[in-house]
Amino acid sequence: MVWTLQEAKHKFSTVVDAALTGTPQGVSRRGKTAIVVLSDADYQRLVEQAVESREQFADHLLTFPVPEIEHAQATPRDVDF
Repeated sequence: MVWTLQEAKHKFSTVVDAALTGTPQGVSRRGKTAIVVLSDADYQRLVEQAVESREQFADHLLTFPVPEIEHAQATPRDVDF
């Protein structure tokens, strides 16, 4: 369910109770969902899943596709000292 900010303020206990029973609650501001209220258990589960699926940054860089780059052909110029 998505609540307006005003509704969520007036019925915050209801919003929290619903989130604690496993149903995340959206709160909208100016007609767009701005935040989601969820239980700490759901939040911790999401964080753990994100950490488990995260690869090391170096591994990410090594798998990054790199197109062949043509290097400019420059000829040195004569310099008088």
